[in-house]
Amino acid sequence: MFNGKTLLITGGTGSFGNAVLKRFLDTDIKEIRIFSRDEKKQDDMRHAYNNDKIKYYIGDVRNLQSIKNAMYGVDYVFHAAALKQVPSCEFFPLEAVYTNVIGTDNVLTACIECGVKKVICLSTDKAAYPVNAMGTSKAMMEKVFVAKSRTVSPEKTLICGTRYGNVMCSRGSVIPLFIEQIKAGQPLTVTEPSMTRFIMSLEEAVELVIFAFEHAESGDIMVQKAPSCTIETLAQAVKELFHADNPIKIIGIRHGEKMYETLLTNEECAHAIDMGNFYRVPADKRDLNYEKYFKQGDENRKTLVEFDSSNTELLTVEQVKEKLLSLSYIQDEIAAWEQK
Repeated sequence: MFNGKTLLITGGTGSFGNAVLKRFLDTDIKEIRIFSRDEKKQDDMRHAYNNDKIKYYIGDVRNLQSIKNAMYGVDYVFHAAALKQVPSCEFFPLEAVYTNVIGTDNVLTACIECGVKKVICLSTDKAAYPVNAMGTSKAMMEKVFVAKSRTVSPEKTLICGTRYGNVMCSRGSVIPLFIEQIKAGQPLTVTEPSMTRFIMSLEEAVELVIFAFEHAESGDIMVQKAPSCTIETLAQAVKELFHADNPIKIIGIRHGEKMYETLLTNEECAHAIDMGNFYRVPADKRDLNYEKYFKQGDENRKTLVEFDSSNTELLTVEQVKEKLLSLSYIQDEIAAWEQK
């Protein structure tokens, strides 16, 4: 499907962009465009990959024209650019709006105007029942792309999205922090031991996006049935992998954190479609004629309950260790630690 095609990744210098590059560079894809604000990270990638298939575009999703400049001739777009740090978005919520909400609208506008065939927007479990600014901005981002999908024929530009939980060892995740604390001989700082989070690898995040690319219809949100673990289990697994005896220090819940995250809400369960390892949440296709919805309801509403990190498969320490050991980042860190 990607053979001879041009793919653009917004926020392409991030963890997801690098994972996509590793997945596609050795295929017959024609070109991968990396669109981001950070010239230093782009230069680092340019030297690291040294591949003519990759083209680098400096720009900002907040600036519609800068996106258009990179969009001509593009077949597909993975929209990953976002402000993702919960604490920083709590203190600067409008910045999250400018990037995550308005920036997404700009990307979709450019996609439609430039004739992009398919665009997939990446969302987060924090968008379901959001309690913080980052999650709220991502929830609005989902509303934007679902609404935008109604304005254009899917034969011209198909707009859909994915929603997934914590990606292990991605930028800002807690695992690299635990490793640094082990190296420094410091306690591992845990907010609340019983707090649960979905966990998945970057490769699984990429596979979810590819699954959405192949199966999603216009306006869909695709959700992977990911397992979860408690933060205490995760910290213990990292300790055992590094044969460390650092104590675990409980520091309390931070700004805007929840005890568990939700990937599928009760309301979405009413019409979600089970696709095996994934859920498909179709868009509400009703038109703007609201009057009939005051008189008619849905008598056949499903009674599924929400899919969250407290009621999914909860991994043990050994299972988390096995999952961590599949990551090259962890393998490299353990090898370097053992050489000391």
